[in-house]
This record gives sequence, C-alpha cells and structure tokens, in this order.
Amino acid sequence: MKGERTINFVGTMPDTHELANLCKALGHPARIKILKHLLDEDRCICGRIVEVLPLAQSTVSQHLKILKESGLILGEVEGPRTCYCVDKNRLALIGAAVAALLQPENDRIKS
Repeated sequence: MKGERTINFVGTMPDTHELANLCKALGHPARIKILKHLLDEDRCICGRIVEVLPLAQSTVSQHLKILKESGLILGEVEGPRTCYCVDKNRLALIGAAVAALLQPENDRIKS
C-alpha cells in the first residue's frame, strides 16, 4: 500500500531510530486507546473515533496525525471524511523488534 513503511533490520537488530519513533507514537494513552478502538472494530472507521474518546476533535486529529505519520494507522479520504484503520503488519513489527532486543546477542543470527 502507498506510504507503507517497514522497520529496517541491520543484521538482526532493528534500526534503533525507527523503533524509537514507533514507540514514541505509542507514547500517549489517547493514541493507545485509538489503536485499541480501531483494532476492536477490525475495520476502517470514518469519523466516529471522536465519539469514543473524551477529547476535543482537534486533539483526536493531532493524535491520528502522529499515528499516521508513524505508519501505525492508514488513512484514506472518502468523501468529506478520512477513514482510518490499523496497519497490523506494522504493529506486529514492533513486537518482533522488541523480541529481537530481548534476545541475548550471542543467540542472534549473524548475517
């Protein structure tokens, strides 16, 4: 999909800047709630995200922008609204990158 991103692996270690940026995008409770809501819905959501969060439209929009810039969510314009859904592959990469960090260095596959 257009704009899709991946974590770059150097050997078997993830690119630390990329992983840090992804973690930063998850660094606010509202963004975690947005991701959880989108995952629970398991489909693209248009405009209803504000209804489930006790935040102003502008605040939700700012959080959506950060999540979209990180590649954790995808947004497509449909008429007057933008529909959002989670990029599950990108989200799974965070888990894989953290798992790689937890491996002892001598257990990592050398390339």
